[in-house]
Amino acid sequence: MAPSIGTSTSRVDGRAKVTGLAKYAGEFAAPDLAYGAVVTSTITKGRIARIDASSALAIRGVLDVLTHTNRPKMAAGDDDYRDDVAPEGGSPFRPLYDDRVKFNGQPIALVLAEDWETAVFAATLVQVDYEEDGFATDLHARLEQAHTVDKPQKPRGDAAKAFAGAAVRHDAEYFIPAEYHNPMELFAATVVWNGGGKLTIYDKTQGVQNVQRYVCGVFGLKPDDVRVMSPFVGGAFGIGLRPQYEVVLATLGALKLKRSVRVVLSRAQMYGLSYRPATIERVSLGANAGGALDAVAYEAVAMTSQHEEFSRNDAGWAEQLYASPNARYAHKLVPLDVMTPCDMRAPGAATGVYALECAMDELAVALKLDPLQLRLRCYSDRDQESGLPYSSKQLKECYRQGAEAFGWDRRSPSPRSMRDGSELVGWGMASGVWEALQMPFSARIILTANGHAEISTAATDIGTGTYTIVAQVAADMLGLPLDSVTVKLGDSTLPTAQVEGGSWTAASVAHAIVNAADDVRKELLSIAQTMPGSPLSGLAPDDVVLADGALASKSDGGRAVAVADVMRHGKMERLEKERSSDFKEDDKHARNTHSAIFAEVKVDEELGVIRVTRVVSAVAAGRIINTKTAASQIMGGVVWGIGMALHEEALTDHAFGRVMNANIAEYHVPVNADVHDIKVIFVDEPDSVINPMGIKGVGEIGIVGVAAAIANAVYHATGQRVRDLPITLDKLAR
Repeated sequence: MAPSIGTSTSRVDGRAKVTGLAKYAGEFAAPDLAYGAVVTSTITKGRIARIDASSALAIRGVLDVLTHTNRPKMAAGDDDYRDDVAPEGGSPFRPLYDDRVKFNGQPIALVLAEDWETAVFAATLVQVDYEEDGFATDLHARLEQAHTVDKPQKPRGDAAKAFAGAAVRHDAEYFIPAEYHNPMELFAATVVWNGGGKLTIYDKTQGVQNVQRYVCGVFGLKPDDVRVMSPFVGGAFGIGLRPQYEVVLATLGALKLKRSVRVVLSRAQMYGLSYRPATIERVSLGANAGGALDAVAYEAVAMTSQHEEFSRNDAGWAEQLYASPNARYAHKLVPLDVMTPCDMRAPGAATGVYALECAMDELAVALKLDPLQLRLRCYSDRDQESGLPYSSKQLKECYRQGAEAFGWDRRSPSPRSMRDGSELVGWGMASGVWEALQMPFSARIILTANGHAEISTAATDIGTGTYTIVAQVAADMLGLPLDSVTVKLGDSTLPTAQVEGGSWTAASVAHAIVNAADDVRKELLSIAQTMPGSPLSGLAPDDVVLADGALASKSDGGRAVAVADVMRHGKMERLEKERSSDFKEDDKHARNTHSAIFAEVKVDEELGVIRVTRVVSAVAAGRIINTKTAASQIMGGVVWGIGMALHEEALTDHAFGRVMNANIAEYHVPVNADVHDIKVIFVDEPDSVINPMGIKGVGEIGIVGVAAAIANAVYHATGQRVRDLPITLDKLAR
């Protein structure tokens, strides 16, 4: 039987998704189901003086209107329950908690009705009087209030002195606006009332056990009384790492009515959830005449909310890419009257590497050096902060293979020197870097005598292909064909799993499966060796392998026993094993994934319209479990990078504190016409240090560096350097 790991395998859940059999959080049926519609604030800061729900309650079919005055009891404060479900020690926003309004679009009431249309209509009839306070939502206007959070990396040497004495210097400020996740599936929760206070919650989330802990903590419920399920997720990209408010509202409704309740947010209400924070990045690079870096100084200033502090490391990514004896990094936050930002694909890296790689390109221009050559001259085989070597780093090979596939050697160095008819042609490149993380996950294997295996873990598949890679790893470890493996995910009653994020799920869950499969193999061997005349007699567990439905000697395939015969001999109908991914901590190596991105743009010389016509992304991310789904992840990241570079921007009217383009017509994202030729290359990167299978994960790395490569290509095409994203034709016209 050919191995499954490392092949291009179609999704095992693909048929269910394209035929509609896959159900999402807002689609599960429940008896006696009521519907909730959310009323949101029209002011940005202040308090609710009065809510008049009488007109809504007068509508036939309306069951109740919940506000902060009549909702079921919630924990009085963060100290009243165990809160380990939010980043940076914060706490997810709890709707209807009190009369305070903290951001525009905040949920302030929930209308419950017999059907969705009635609930939505009645919500428009709820009258609210406010006492409004002054507010601030503009990052640039509040920079004097920026305060420093923990430094991302320790300083080395004297960056200021080295920069001042550098032969060639570059110092510039880059800006990335707030960006919203906009997954295809709206955030929704269906809370099924099972009687006796027991709840089954279908929620759109990246971590079912995370949501279960939160709901139990906020409402004082017993874990055995709350089951959270999320078998399929229509995209999340980080916004589902922490519980969002729809699950709290739906639970409030179910507890109040003592019946099942569904809440689905509108697309506009999704802009009242979290987002990638707007960030100002100041990068200073000093180099000698040959291009070696003498100094790196990086300061990031990002927005956060007044009620919670959120930050990610934008500033320190040069440490994983480039050698420099002097470096200084800082990350600052400006509290604003907004909803708290959150993680968004490759948090910190997507924004920080954008500024860093644009600055490197500008330094290359100042040095009159090819941008790729500059990066090679500054290349580092060690993490600059810790001094540790990498478990693996094939970034040079990414540069080589990516440049060759793109045809980089044919690049004319001067801006505006390449044309295609009436269009200016630009070629740009950038490096990408992300962390290679792994977390404790558990998995259970149930092997039956008829040669079928069921693999279960509470991990969530957010569309990345987790169902498929779990099936592939299990099939290879158990010696079964792929269609003999069933996978169960996204259920809080299953073995423990962390939230799905950070690109850690593949490595983490794969090793839990490997460990459980080892236990299966060991037990089967112990039984097989009790069989009369066993051909496996005297063999140790490491001497045998599961293959083609049999337990066989590694060195002599003729010494084998069918698994069905072993289980029949042991009078076993099923064999069950559960294990965790018990990684050993390694403090002797740095662990990262890397990439090299090459982009071609064509710019209409008269209109300034930019088209991204070609992208090559060469990625080094350890062992790739599924080349098909992994390539899809990288391609999706590239498309998102195109959006980041040219399209995405949340526009806030700071007079009202409100996002004005809260829809996917005016909040621009790439469409089919914006996406042309994308080539993904996976560079071979054996890594026996990071974990036994050499897996790193690819979910995040695909977007990192893409916006910079495109911005650099736009400069090469036009000679115009636009440092504030997105790059639009009006900015080129300046």
